[in-house]
Amino acid sequence: MQTYFFIGGAHDSINVPVADDTDVVQLHKGVTDKDNYLREMLSVGDAFITIYRHESLTPEQALNRLVEYYKAWATHMPNGRR
Repeated sequence: MQTYFFIGGAHDSINVPVADDTDVVQLHKGVTDKDNYLREMLSVGDAFITIYRHESLTPEQALNRLVEYYKAWATHMPNGRR
């Protein structure tokens, strides 16, 4: 099993091991509720990564979250960009 990045929902920003080629993952959200995460591929040219986005997010919203997280991470690193 490989770990994949989850975007949105109660499990935002975590890496979870998932069996290969699983299209939908359900993770617990409290005692009785579950969150559905959908498999997506992000690619640039021949390079790609697989992520799981919460069903409430569009692919564009998930990409925007990744960009915003990266900006915040880069800004708050020692000697980070300002």
